[in-house]
Amino acid sequence: MPINTVIVDDERPARDELAYLLKGFPEVNVVAQGKNGLEAVALIKEHDPDLVFLDVQMPGLDGFGVIKKLVERKVRFPQIVFATAYDHYAVHAFEVNAVDYVLKPFDRARIAKAIQRAKKMVDANTSPVERLETLVGQLGAGAPKRGAAQPVKLLVKSQSRMILIDADDMIYASIQDGAITIFSREIEGVSNYRTVEELMEALDPAVFWRPHRSYLVNINHIKEVVPWFKSSFMLKMNDKRASEIPVSRNQTKRLRELLKL
Repeated sequence: MPINTVIVDDERPARDELAYLLKGFPEVNVVAQGKNGLEAVALIKEHDPDLVFLDVQMPGLDGFGVIKKLVERKVRFPQIVFATAYDHYAVHAFEVNAVDYVLKPFDRARIAKAIQRAKKMVDANTSPVERLETLVGQLGAGAPKRGAAQPVKLLVKSQSRMILIDADDMIYASIQDGAITIFSREIEGVSNYRTVEELMEALDPAVFWRPHRSYLVNINHIKEVVPWFKSSFMLKMNDKRASEIPVSRNQTKRLRELLKL
C-alpha cells in the first residue's frame, strides 16, 4: 500500500525540494502540499494522509499549533515528520511523539530513514493520538513561540565549528548581506537564523532589543550610552572590541524607557 503523504512548508523552494526527493521513494504518494498551518489542518482533514512532513516554524499557526488543532477537532492523526532548519526544535518534536524530524537542507539518506520509521508505524497501524492527547497540554509551555525565552542555546558557526552558546551570553547580533552574525565575549560566528525577526522570536523581549534594523542587542551587555548627532545615541557594548551600535531615531524613545534616561 502506498504511504499517502502531505507536505506543508511556508517556503516554496523547501516544498519543491522535498517533493522532488520523495519522488525517489515509490512507496510514497504525495497527495497534496500546503504553505501554512491552516492549510495543513484542512488538507489533513480532506485527504486523511498516512504521513505529513510538517514545517515547525510558519507564520500564524506553526507546526505545534497544527497538532493542537487536529487534537481539538478529533481528526484522524497521521504520522508526523517535522521539517526544520533549526535543530533546537528536535527534542520538542520527539516530546510530542513525532515519527521523526529532518533538518533543512534536506538529505536523501535522512529522508529515507524517516520514511522507514513512518512505514513501520503505518504498517503496524500505530496511532500517536493517545500520547498526543496526553502531551498536548505541554505544548504551550514547551513549543517555541513569539516572546518566549527560547531557545536557551544558540547555534553559531565559527571557523568550520558549530558551537552552542547560552542566549544570555549573546552581546549583540548584526545582519549584513543576508547573514546574521552573533557576538559574545569569546565567540563570533554566523547564526542559523535567516532574519533578525526570527532570532527575536526565539529570545526574551525584556532582554533583547532592536535599536536599529541591522542590530539586535542584549541590554544587559550595554556598557555605555553615548549622545550622538541630532539628539540620537550610540551604544557601546561590553565585548572585546567595545563595539558601537547606532540607535535609530524611531528607537530613541524606547531607549529612554529601557534605561530610564
